[in-house]
Amino acid sequence: MAHSKQALKRARQGETRRIRNKAKMTRVKSAIKALLALCQAGDMAKAKAMLPKVCKAIDKAAQTHVIHKNTASRNKSLVGRAVAALK
Repeated sequence: MAHSKQALKRARQGETRRIRNKAKMTRVKSAIKALLALCQAGDMAKAKAMLPKVCKAIDKAAQTHVIHKNTASRNKSLVGRAVAALK
């Protein structure tokens, strides 16, 4: 465990950020999973309506460095292709 005041504060900050990042990552994963489930079910109208929301969640995670920008791009491509394949 940390001994100095500075190290204790950094430990507190790190824990706060870990929880915040975990929430953002959970939000992204859940959104992707829900959209892919809609695509699997063949519900094109709902999937098309949900696509911008999923992309926004992915972009926000990348913007705050929770995920890498290339990972965000890959995930957006994945969901975009899934929705496009419904046609």
